[in-house]
Amino acid sequence: MRIRDIYKQGFGLSIEVFPPKSTDGDEALLRTLGRLAPYRPGFFSCTYGAGGTTRTRTLDWCVQIQKRFALTATAHFTCVGSTRGQLLDWLHLAHDRGLRNIMALRGDPPKGEDEFKPVAGGFRYANELVALVREHFPDVGLGVAGYPEKHPEAPHAQLDLDNLKRKVDAGADAVFTQLFYVNENFLRFRDAYTQAGIGVPLVPGIMPITEFARIQRITSMCGATIPEDLATRLEAAQDDKAAQFEIGVEHAIRQCRELMAAGVPGIHFYVLNRSEACEKILEGLDLAPVKAVCA
Repeated sequence: MRIRDIYKQGFGLSIEVFPPKSTDGDEALLRTLGRLAPYRPGFFSCTYGAGGTTRTRTLDWCVQIQKRFALTATAHFTCVGSTRGQLLDWLHLAHDRGLRNIMALRGDPPKGEDEFKPVAGGFRYANELVALVREHFPDVGLGVAGYPEKHPEAPHAQLDLDNLKRKVDAGADAVFTQLFYVNENFLRFRDAYTQAGIGVPLVPGIMPITEFARIQRITSMCGATIPEDLATRLEAAQDDKAAQFEIGVEHAIRQCRELMAAGVPGIHFYVLNRSEACEKILEGLDLAPVKAVCA
């Protein structure tokens, strides 16, 4: 199923994973996929490694998801380190391997670099990548990223929204947001998004907090705000991983309930290749697994 069609059928669940770096990691991810597949997400998406690495492994995992679990896979696709010709080669390979959904992102600068610099003959912006996909593969479902608290590199929110509109105007089918923990920030962003005339589904991205130290590192890089009361509770439980997990899951369930009541078209979960928190949240939202899936 294409991304553009998923949200026409009602509420859309999607789940993001990444290619592991070891055999143990591969086995753990298969277990995670096996536990989450029965919830029948509209798609699993699979990222690149930092700096555009693991892109071949991304395709391998997407193919495995589709064959092993009979579910739609969405491959992440970035501008990092590639010329236009190399990007086209990757698109042809993905299409030949049966993938019909792409998450088109600019990508992060390679490790050790503070500024994104395109290679000669490459792209600087994600809207260029979206346009390339649309030109050569008009049938592909296409997602892009949005930032409720603006992209860390954007000088102000309006410019970031203008850039997002360029991506949608170039042919994106849906926007999936960066993680956030304050729903009011998402809802303000959604209002601005609508006022800007962006009409494709805006899907909130949720990353359950299971370890406070880890989420502090992640939010420091992406600029997401952790509510003061939530941070205080998590800090008090820093020596109790089980308590951190319960606090994080409880907050995510409350977030998701409020977002669903506000009419979001779906939720995109960042699960860090672990199923436990996502399972607890889906149970808390009364989204029961449909049936067993072969693994």
